[in-house]
Amino acid sequence: MRMRPTLSWTPVEGLPPGTTDPGPVVDALGAGGVLVLSGAGLSTESGIPDYRGEGGSLSRHTPMTYQDFTASARARRRYWARSHLGWRTFGRARPNAGHRSVAAFGRHGLLSGVITQNVDGLHQAGGSEGVVELHGSLDRVVCLSCGAFSPRRDLARRLEEANPGFAPVAAGINPDGDADLTYEQVRDFRVVPCAACGGVLKPDVVFFGEAVPPARVEHCRELVRGATSLLVLGSSLTVMSGLRFVRQAAQAGKPVLIVNRDPTRGDRHAVTRVALPLGATLTTVAEHLGIPVGDRAGS
Repeated sequence: MRMRPTLSWTPVEGLPPGTTDPGPVVDALGAGGVLVLSGAGLSTESGIPDYRGEGGSLSRHTPMTYQDFTASARARRRYWARSHLGWRTFGRARPNAGHRSVAAFGRHGLLSGVITQNVDGLHQAGGSEGVVELHGSLDRVVCLSCGAFSPRRDLARRLEEANPGFAPVAAGINPDGDADLTYEQVRDFRVVPCAACGGVLKPDVVFFGEAVPPARVEHCRELVRGATSLLVLGSSLTVMSGLRFVRQAAQAGKPVLIVNRDPTRGDRHAVTRVALPLGATLTTVAEHLGIPVGDRAGS
């Protein structure tokens, strides 16, 4: 029986509310060895909405699942039409103060690593190095038949050529790059096959209902084992792909700190949750540590 992905959870009652004191985050970073785990909330200030926050995209759409994508040519047409339009918005997004702060922490040797659940590449654009993309990246495409990888920009060019004049108005853009379009807007969209073998192309991202590659999971587990503490930024931790690392850290006695305005599925494992906007909070933390946060990567 096909299982639908976990899209929501019920907050645990009796947990303390979030705090507005970023002090514990300052202390953790000051001690060094912090592993960052980021989610969609870190990119909202760059114009990319999250899934579950106020106005989150799950309130208006259900993300494409791996099972639907692989089983239906119609679903693939819908996905690629919407993603092709959404890619233009992703291409214009720029790192915000949160991304730049994380990069600054890394440059000053305070981090043991960065794991992101995001597929937008903004950590790297903000100056972070060695980022583990837990769910892949929208800037790469993979063929499900021959396994060949290719740049998303090449596919974008081919889709432009196959669909001249395609410029519908979207109701919104989602964290996975999927634009909100109606069936009428996508029904005539032409999907192009793999240039190497004619197979089905898929973005190199982990869809809902799809498993993260085991080697990638183990690499992340190793990063948790080597970290002093775990700092979660902008993730509700609803899906197990990220929550498992929070549980691992807590079970190993490593402090888990969360910066997220809304309650998360990992709050019971955390020593604190700072319920403040990410960009301003991380900039404040950097100021307390005497670390400048530039406007550009590497500044």
